[in-house]
Amino acid sequence: MIKLVATDIDGTILGPSGEFTPAVKNCIAKMQKLGIKVVIVTGRMYKGALKIAERLNLTTPIVAYNGGYIKDFDGTVLYEKYLPEDYTKQIIDWARRNRVHLNLYSQDTLYSEKDDDEIRRYAKYQQLNYIVEDFSDIPYTKIHKLLAIDYNDADKVTGWVNEMSERFPDLYIIKSTPYFCEFSTPDATKACAVRCLQKHWNLKDNEILTIGDQDNDIELLKAGGISVGMANGTEALKAQADYITDTVQNDGFVCAMEEFVLPDYERN
Repeated sequence: MIKLVATDIDGTILGPSGEFTPAVKNCIAKMQKLGIKVVIVTGRMYKGALKIAERLNLTTPIVAYNGGYIKDFDGTVLYEKYLPEDYTKQIIDWARRNRVHLNLYSQDTLYSEKDDDEIRRYAKYQQLNYIVEDFSDIPYTKIHKLLAIDYNDADKVTGWVNEMSERFPDLYIIKSTPYFCEFSTPDATKACAVRCLQKHWNLKDNEILTIGDQDNDIELLKAGGISVGMANGTEALKAQADYITDTVQNDGFVCAMEEFVLPDYERN
């Protein structure tokens, strides 16, 4: 019987419209009433993820920054990892040399060195405020992650992932959308976060279902006793999944819950 559903947000429960379908909202509400823990596990910053949790009336811990930060509903921080200062500096130097747009996240504040199209588009979609500031003026001691963006060239972003993964093998570098290249530490992954919650709640592997759609969800799927990939997901993600559900546009999340989670409760 599944007791924890760990789900990605964008492309999994939230489509391109930015609005939750009634079916998704009703499904999550139903699971909560049954006592199933529904946890959002996202690359978004905590502040942005909290807005999503509030829209869904969730009171479970929130996993933000691809697993680098877990904060409970009561404000307790359960898990937190930061990028090392030396790596932060090297990635910022690389971005400046190559004119790559970079988002910096420090103490749940979003920074950009330029007020350009990338940061405006990013902030608008996630409904976030941001600060334009020279990164050299920000202490590198508590950087949750760095995010390189190119909305016009997904192949270039793939190139960044390949280049920087070879240069920094000790970091976790991944595409979270076709246009985003994320930088964090190997202990700041979605799998690390789910295992932290598994220990926190004393759950067995077969009591956990994980579901996602992008390459940064591959680690998420590795932590699930049942792992589900969205039909709109990347090929690499779908290769990791135990099952493939429908697309986000067709409420694939709901289909998966109705197949793998809810029947066990309805029989009881």
